[in-house]
Amino acid sequence: MKILCVNAGSSSLKFQLFEMPEGKVIISGYIEKIGEPDSFWNTKINGEKIRGEKVITNHTEAVQVLIDELLKYKVVESMDEIKAVGHRVVHGGEKYSDAVLIDDQVIQDIKDLTKLAHLHHPGNLAGIEAMKEALPNVPMVAVFDTAFHQTMPEENYIYPVPYEWYEKYGVRKYGFHGTSHKYITQRMQEILGKENINIINCHIGSGSSICCIKDGKSIDTTMGLTPLDGLMMGTRSGSIDPSTIEYVSKESGMDVSEITNILNKKSGLLGVSQKYADHRDIEKGMEENDHLCVLANDMYVDRVVNYIAQYYVKLDGKVDAIVFTAGLGENAREFREEIINKLGSLGIKIDHDANMQYAAYCDKQEGIVSPEDSKVPVYVVPTNEELMIILDTYKFVK
Repeated sequence: MKILCVNAGSSSLKFQLFEMPEGKVIISGYIEKIGEPDSFWNTKINGEKIRGEKVITNHTEAVQVLIDELLKYKVVESMDEIKAVGHRVVHGGEKYSDAVLIDDQVIQDIKDLTKLAHLHHPGNLAGIEAMKEALPNVPMVAVFDTAFHQTMPEENYIYPVPYEWYEKYGVRKYGFHGTSHKYITQRMQEILGKENINIINCHIGSGSSICCIKDGKSIDTTMGLTPLDGLMMGTRSGSIDPSTIEYVSKESGMDVSEITNILNKKSGLLGVSQKYADHRDIEKGMEENDHLCVLANDMYVDRVVNYIAQYYVKLDGKVDAIVFTAGLGENAREFREEIINKLGSLGIKIDHDANMQYAAYCDKQEGIVSPEDSKVPVYVVPTNEELMIILDTYKFVK
């Protein structure tokens, strides 16, 4: 059975076609700069990357490019072979705690939730509508980034603001990266051989969040009402004093929207270093003794350490594993080591030699990087959000 995974952003569309139940990727692609004159795409099949270019004005045209690629490389003889499409949707609010078949009501709910995910939902919706038009008889499934975190207890998701803000406006912590945290939880259940696991999962990439998982369920996470909260990231500030916004507005003349845009797109590593949003570039700057690159890295490490320690206490020290995943978590070996070395007072240790063996570009990608006498085992486990979307979608059609 062939199932398609679609992740549509405001100006991009990622896709992967899976053969189920094997979970094998047949073809994948990334269409970029939709709506711009220099739009292009990269398709990967049989280990080979192939680039294409033409003007793609909207998501409907992007979906047609996707279809053309599937047919051109004969991964399907006709689109009838595709039995379902799983869509990544950023925000499910309080209504969706699991994946759901997309109907008119679900589409309306996603539209209503755009006020909480205005950077992401327009692209998510455009991808859904374009796929529905192209494949009108194929089941479509929405998989929400927020769904996994709907198990958080009230004391962890309610903010200390007037309670009527929650009742009237839905102001609360929702959390994101739920598809990744759910995938890692299931993978760690397999690795550890038990269901009720307590783990601290560090999804560290261009966007970053840490999740506190108790008995296999999310009980707290670092992102909040929006993905801007929590850790500093590549371009996001993470948690700051809320009064900063009013202060900077008065001092600069910028309005709230302008400042929020800066906090989302020009802060974090980029804001502190004034140069780089990518941690690999930060590392090069550190090698050259660039003070701001060193500062940005040290701040990032410090914030990750703080949240791990906080969640360690929240789990009463009964932690089955600390896990590093996503682009930076899986590949930045020195970064991982800095973090774990700062947790030494908790008895958590890292094995330098083992740690240096794990990265996407090394022979090993998944495994344990702590010595036997570490109070908590430390793992590196590659995430696979696309496979999680497909697994959630497969449940509806198998």
